[in-house]
Amino acid sequence: MRQTIKQTTLTVLLTILCSATMSSQELLDDVISRVQFHGYAQGGFNYTHKAGEDTPTFELKRVLFWTNAQITDRWSFLFMHDFSSVVQEFYTDYRLTNNKALTVRLGQFKNGLSYENPLSPTSMEAIDVYSEGVTYLTGCGSDPLLGVQYGRDLGLSLFGETNNGKLRYEVDIMNGQGINKRDGNKEKDFIGRLEFRPVKGLNLIATGQIGRGHAIASSLYMGTDENGDPLIKEGDNYRRNRWTAGFDYKSKAFNVHGEYLEGKDASVTSRGAYITGNVPLGKGVDIVGSYDFFNFNTSLGMDQHKVIAGLQYWFYQKCRLQLQYVYKSAYTTKTEFIHGANHAIMAQMQIRLDYAGKKK
Repeated sequence: MRQTIKQTTLTVLLTILCSATMSSQELLDDVISRVQFHGYAQGGFNYTHKAGEDTPTFELKRVLFWTNAQITDRWSFLFMHDFSSVVQEFYTDYRLTNNKALTVRLGQFKNGLSYENPLSPTSMEAIDVYSEGVTYLTGCGSDPLLGVQYGRDLGLSLFGETNNGKLRYEVDIMNGQGINKRDGNKEKDFIGRLEFRPVKGLNLIATGQIGRGHAIASSLYMGTDENGDPLIKEGDNYRRNRWTAGFDYKSKAFNVHGEYLEGKDASVTSRGAYITGNVPLGKGVDIVGSYDFFNFNTSLGMDQHKVIAGLQYWFYQKCRLQLQYVYKSAYTTKTEFIHGANHAIMAQMQIRLDYAGKKK
């Protein structure tokens, strides 16, 4: 009798253990199927001739890792870290409709201003990535009033698409202070984005921003007031408005995108335009070219012209080798010569890997 009880107990315990093991494995498989891992690195060699000086240097520009998890069919999460700098993105998305008409995003992410800013550097033609106007107006790093924010901010976004993907919209409410920071004033920045795809391959984009900035430093681009003091000083709150209109066209023969941009910081107007594209030559080789103009302060005539010409070779999926010549014009104002022309030869290798868990 005791032997029978022991055998029955052992059988039950083994059954429970096997069931628990199978449940744990099923749970693990389910988690793995919902998580994706991504990473890329960009680095190379730059030779620059500026103001009569030559600067040859190796550079590691970016090493990023991010993971996103599809928690449910409607709910997802993303975390991104740049190993050469800081945590850049962390946000959660929740789709409120059965289709893609409305999704809400909360956290830290790229703002929707301009065509280029939301794009990954791994898909951009230029080694130095974005145009002068996009870099300045979206907070990627060249505006001293805002500092280096990588085009990202903390806030809330509503976005979606309709008409079978032909129409896409986005509305962002953001601090306006940049990454990993509390707001510097009581006002929020509002950014709107509208995309329309009338025909295959063509995308028309209009974006705008209304907000109040909080300066973390003074800026050469702002000029001075009648007393010779910076027009906008560190700690000042100031009007910060922007708008852009652009297009993107993709085909087998060539790809091209361009944009007009304008900004208003206090009473200072900045504006510019660019056009960038590539022509595939076959076997993974593309010709790359760009012309870029931006005036940081139209009252002072702070013009900057940039021309890029080069080649890129895609040797494995999203991995490529790039070689480019970059020319920037002499930088002047209406009253002062700042520096001479800038010539650069840039070479870069890009490695990107993406891993998705096995779907059940």
